[in-house]
Amino acid sequence: MEWSKLLDAGRLNDPKYTEQPNRPIYVQDLDRIVFSTPFRRLANKTQVHPLYDHDHIHHRLIHSVETASAGRSLGMSIGHWLEEEGHIQSGEKHNISGIVQAACLAHDIGNPPFGHSGEDAIGQWFNEKFTSANGIFGSMDSRYRGEFEAFEGNAQGFRIISRLEIYRNEGGMRLSHSVLGAFSKYPTTAEIKSSVNDGYCGIKKFGLFQSEYEIFSGVADKLGLPSVRASKGTWWKRHPLVFLVEAADDICYNILDIEDAFTSGDLSFEKVKECLEPIAGKSNRNMSGKTHEEQISYMRAKGIGAAIGACVEAFKKHYDEIMDGTFSGSLVKASSKSSEFDMMKNVAKSRIFTARRKTELEVSGRNVIYKVLDGLLPIYTALYENEWKENELDGYNKQLVGALGLDLRDVTDTYSAFHSLTDFVSGMTDRYTVKIARMVSGT
Repeated sequence: MEWSKLLDAGRLNDPKYTEQPNRPIYVQDLDRIVFSTPFRRLANKTQVHPLYDHDHIHHRLIHSVETASAGRSLGMSIGHWLEEEGHIQSGEKHNISGIVQAACLAHDIGNPPFGHSGEDAIGQWFNEKFTSANGIFGSMDSRYRGEFEAFEGNAQGFRIISRLEIYRNEGGMRLSHSVLGAFSKYPTTAEIKSSVNDGYCGIKKFGLFQSEYEIFSGVADKLGLPSVRASKGTWWKRHPLVFLVEAADDICYNILDIEDAFTSGDLSFEKVKECLEPIAGKSNRNMSGKTHEEQISYMRAKGIGAAIGACVEAFKKHYDEIMDGTFSGSLVKASSKSSEFDMMKNVAKSRIFTARRKTELEVSGRNVIYKVLDGLLPIYTALYENEWKENELDGYNKQLVGALGLDLRDVTDTYSAFHSLTDFVSGMTDRYTVKIARMVSGT
């Protein structure tokens, strides 16, 4: 891969756009993301702890901002190194940090309410419906069922930024090709992924719906991403900056999940110190007068700094493999801090993700999402039965569309109908989902 293409400043679906010398496109990209409605909604979407009343527990928006901060630092260090090594032109180091920061800011923009348990709930609901294969579900093209049976926030995120938001069906946010590339951790569709037997990290999940496949294909061509032909279509190797975006996310959620667990009461100070001190290093400061919260904040800050440095070195070490598309792993795992992150992940898995309050709320969240999906289904069933004529909806269904502001403009078949449904449900905040579940279920 070549940086001259990877840093392409062209804007999606806007061929006449010319970058302004006083306002780089990555700054415009970042602004468009920050001021978008789906980004704002992240302020009331679960990071780890659903519907938590404590103001210092992370939600998706704060996590995204912190990830963008870590990503910018990673990008600044790597950009400086790339300039020193002559891999990019003088002055382009700022492009590296800006592209990574913008992609990090958007990385969770497609996540549904209640976090990963929300993804699972949407997928389980569709899986159950497809099992019976009656009515509208029986008319669904089997090739695309996987998009709904394993609903994926990464693919929904690309759909939002490239299609739905601002310029609907005309490039979405019209972000730069480079930011769209750095955003895309899994550049393949569910159907293509199912036909590939390859251990490459970029196809561990799918990050594209079939509806946005051609959009990404054009972006990949502009960026010069290596393509791989499979029996059911083409997939691509990751943009090199994806690894920095992923590292920023890994660093933030692993370390800050531990800090949140202390705030929520799921972990003791001693256990948190046991997790954070190895990556932060023992302090030579006198901490005797510091509160537990202050000591944890200090270890968190030092730990993030140390992790960023370790991931920068891992990127340099594996640079050639990253650039030829053969590196298949995470920078955190390839770094000198791998064992420290493994310990934190094990503690999170055994003590945080299984905490009783969190589990209870996830069960509740699953039932809430089911109620919303069940409550909206009659609208789409009616559309299916009247050959997708929205103006022929009447009675309760028409009222419900109006009450919810449900956007049915693009619904012309079963596939687009189900995406309309998941666009709405995945875009909801945690509390709004609870409200709508009560309204449509009458409880």
